[in-house]
Amino acid sequence: MVLEKLGIPDDVVEILKKDGIVTLYPPQEEALPHALAGKNLVLAVPTASGKSLVAYLAALKHVLERGGKVLYIVPLRALATEKYEDLKKFEELGIRVEMSVGDFDTPDPELEKFDIIVATSEKADSLLRHRSRWLERISLVVADEIHLIHDPERGPTLEITLARFRRFNPNIQIIALSATIKNSRELADWLNAVHISSNWRPVPLKEGVLCEGIIKFTDNTMREIRDRGDVVWSLISDAILTGGQCLIFVNTRKSAESLAVRYAPKMKEILKDRVEIDGLDDLIDEDESTSVGKRLKSCMRKGIAFHHAGLTNEQRKLVEKSFRNGTIKCIIATPTLAAGINLPARMVVIRDVYRYESDVGNVSIPVLEIKQMCGRAGRPRFDPYGEAVLIARNESEMSFLMENYLLGEPEEIFSKLGNEAVLRSHILAAIATGVANSMETLMTFFSMTFFAHQVSITGLGEAAERIIEFLEKEGMIRVNEEILPTFFGRRVSDLYIDPLTAVRLRDALKAYKAGSSDFGFLHAICSTPDMRHMYLRRGEYEVIEEVYSLRKNELLLPAPEDLTEYEFYLSELKTACALEEWIEEVGEEEILERYNMGPGDLRNKVEIAEWLLYSMRELANIFNREAYPALNDLVVRLRYGVRKELLDLVRLRGVGRVRARMLFNSGFRTLDDLRNAELHAIARVPRIGEALARSIKAQLETTTKPGLTVPSKELRVEKETTLEGQRKLTDF
Repeated sequence: MVLEKLGIPDDVVEILKKDGIVTLYPPQEEALPHALAGKNLVLAVPTASGKSLVAYLAALKHVLERGGKVLYIVPLRALATEKYEDLKKFEELGIRVEMSVGDFDTPDPELEKFDIIVATSEKADSLLRHRSRWLERISLVVADEIHLIHDPERGPTLEITLARFRRFNPNIQIIALSATIKNSRELADWLNAVHISSNWRPVPLKEGVLCEGIIKFTDNTMREIRDRGDVVWSLISDAILTGGQCLIFVNTRKSAESLAVRYAPKMKEILKDRVEIDGLDDLIDEDESTSVGKRLKSCMRKGIAFHHAGLTNEQRKLVEKSFRNGTIKCIIATPTLAAGINLPARMVVIRDVYRYESDVGNVSIPVLEIKQMCGRAGRPRFDPYGEAVLIARNESEMSFLMENYLLGEPEEIFSKLGNEAVLRSHILAAIATGVANSMETLMTFFSMTFFAHQVSITGLGEAAERIIEFLEKEGMIRVNEEILPTFFGRRVSDLYIDPLTAVRLRDALKAYKAGSSDFGFLHAICSTPDMRHMYLRRGEYEVIEEVYSLRKNELLLPAPEDLTEYEFYLSELKTACALEEWIEEVGEEEILERYNMGPGDLRNKVEIAEWLLYSMRELANIFNREAYPALNDLVVRLRYGVRKELLDLVRLRGVGRVRARMLFNSGFRTLDDLRNAELHAIARVPRIGEALARSIKAQLETTTKPGLTVPSKELRVEKETTLEGQRKLTDF
């Protein structure tokens, strides 16, 4: 079907044509009449089959013709950026698009000015908790990647958010976009939606297994791969020498890096010329370089890259951008690259179908995830076909991979809302926002969830009663004729922290005395369920026990009497030590090496710790005002990784923790020192230079009176709309 027959405005058609979209794909043609008619819809089709366009056109219909407002919910911040940039193309029609993925402690009243808001499910849940009035005007909710409702961490939040919207606006339209899953119809039944499922793809996909130099495909065709001495490299070479790009999926970060480093010289031989990438030098060398960043830079110069959560978000974004524009020919990645981000390639190679999980050891990767990786093969408008290849060592393994993965059905998905730790936060939020004021109304609300649709509400009753008892005992709710939130309970809900986290922070605040060490605060936040602590490695027990012995008087929370919990307590101490080294300006590379993590891991820890310290500071208003000033400084110190004397300098744009220390050690200890200095004197400071010196001077011109400081972000810990780390998603 051509676009003109849809009955959408000519201006919309023209924008789509500029983007190369002239006709509809079959799944779009089937889904759009329902979506544009305002019906609820579950669209389950493969990657790159045009799901997003269906949602975009429905969103434009709501805004341009019905005066509505749209909330577009995604699971990942990286995906939020992608959708935001797609939708910005329609702003020439007069619509306003915004992305909101950060700060969980605000109702974001400025979002009322926008027509389409792209948000993560956590941010959408947070907005509902803050009772933002403009949410009443939402007429369409898009739930992208809804199959992730089965994810134990992300899923329950999306499920509760959709249930909340359906409760307060029964007429709201919901469009749910899903990968091809076994029970997508069950999702449609839950949402009272039209169900459309298809295996159609715009680029044919050939799936096969490589064994002894031959790829055997599911369509019974075969293809020989030239042996170049290494099975993975043989496949990469085959793709690149025929004009394609290649994605390789492996199960560990170490494998991703080591393979990229090993293949980089070989890639250089194929590509001949050095690869030029805009922004590579600035990004990798900015302020404080690390060995991971240097390895990445070296690989990218040769046309290959690695990708995992140990990289910073900026590094991952540059890798993705360079692959999309064809500068990078091959990425070797861990499986999270397949989770929703639009990054297709001619060939996808899946080396590993097992991964290590700390609780159980090596486990099989689900068929659904393997299919998501395979679905990245084939670039629309570039490739005549895509190839997804698994690797087998022998005929027996080849048969296993073919039968269980390539010919196997993706698993059914199930709600993970029944977990009591998950329910704690959502039950408190339901009471704090007035959704429920009794066990009866609470169960009525939960009866609207996917969990209740799949199982029954009975399973939640006993757990809910235990949680109500816990919340009452800890002073977050009052139970009389009605169940009502206390000020403490409402604040905990607004802060978007686990009630158990709030209890730990409250107890630590009550133990705090003015002048106490900051280390006690750091340990307190590391003892909470919202902070994933670092596991102890062999040989670290004695070291951390010595830390405890020397510093136990600084701690605000005592060691557990139960010896089975003692190891976790030491792990919390280890995590607190890493954060303390960060704010004491220990070199980033030294921290990464000592604690065996990547730059992205450190930033993720810092981001979560910053939010928890902010939350602790807010709770100090209730439980111990003496702690507020110390926490105020500590929040900013943690954000930038500096000692207290650098707090003003480090707020200058372009001046990170290393350059701020260089300025301080060169005699520029205050903003007035910089304001009164000659440009050339500032430029002579190591790692500053003339360009940054001019920038510093320009920033200081906004405050001309002595003693004034450069305006900074309000210490509410505003979250950037850049790709900061995924909250609670560090197991990439």
